[in-house]
Amino acid sequence: MLSPHFSADPELLAALREHGHRFLPAPQLRAALAPHGALADWDAFAASWDGMPLDAYMADGGRYRRRRYAVYTGSADAIVREHHQPHWQSRDYNPLNGGIARWFEPIDAALDAGSTLPAVLAWCGAQCAALAPDVARWHIEVHQFRIEAAAGMDGQPTPEGVHRDGVDYVLVLMVRRHNIASGTTTIHAPDGRRLGAFTLTEALDAVLVDDHRVFHGVTPVQPLDAAQPAYRDVLVVTFRRQT
Repeated sequence: MLSPHFSADPELLAALREHGHRFLPAPQLRAALAPHGALADWDAFAASWDGMPLDAYMADGGRYRRRRYAVYTGSADAIVREHHQPHWQSRDYNPLNGGIARWFEPIDAALDAGSTLPAVLAWCGAQCAALAPDVARWHIEVHQFRIEAAAGMDGQPTPEGVHRDGVDYVLVLMVRRHNIASGTTTIHAPDGRRLGAFTLTEALDAVLVDDHRVFHGVTPVQPLDAAQPAYRDVLVVTFRRQT
C-alpha cells in the first residue's frame, strides 16, 4: 500500500526536501519498517544473495558484480509484481552499461511472500506517496547486487562513477558486508560539490536519495583478507512515476 499517511517520516521527508538525501542508520530503519512487517524472514532474505549469477553486461569486462532483478507496480491499493522484463537505462544516465536491454535473472518470487521485501517496498512507497501525493502509479525496480573483491581486483559498486539513475527516488539498503574495506557512499550536487559521505556498515543501514536533486556514487571495495571471500550485498529499490 502506498498511503501518504501510513508510516511517512516527517523528519526524513524534510531532509529529502532540503538536502536531497538522508542516511538512515539500521536501528532507525528497523523501527520504521516495523509497522509493515516483522522482518521474520531476514535470514532467508539475506541468504538469497548467495549463488547469484555474474552480471554479463559489464562493458569494462569486470567480473566483480552479481545481480538479480524484478519490477513492480505500486498504487494506493497494492504493490504488484510485473512480468519479468529487461532493465534499461539510457547512456545519459549510465554511459558505461546503458543503451541496451539487460536481462537479469529474476529475484526469487518466494521473497514476495516473505515479510522483509514487502515491508521495505511498502515503507518506501509510503515515503514516495507523501513526497509526491499527485502520483497515482509508480514503476518500481528492485535490484539485488553483490560486489566481490579479491587480491588484485577491487569491487566497483558504481562502475559508471558518480551518477543519477534516471528515476524519482532511490533506496540503497545494506544487507551484508563481509571481509571488505571502503565502500563509502558519496552524495554530490549537480555541479559536483560533495554534499555528504557515509559508509553503510550494518545490516539495514540505508540511504534514501532524491534522484532529481543529487548524484550518488560508492567508492571501490577491497578485501581485508585476500585469502577469504570478500563481498558487499545491497538491495537497491527505485521508484519512478508512471505517466
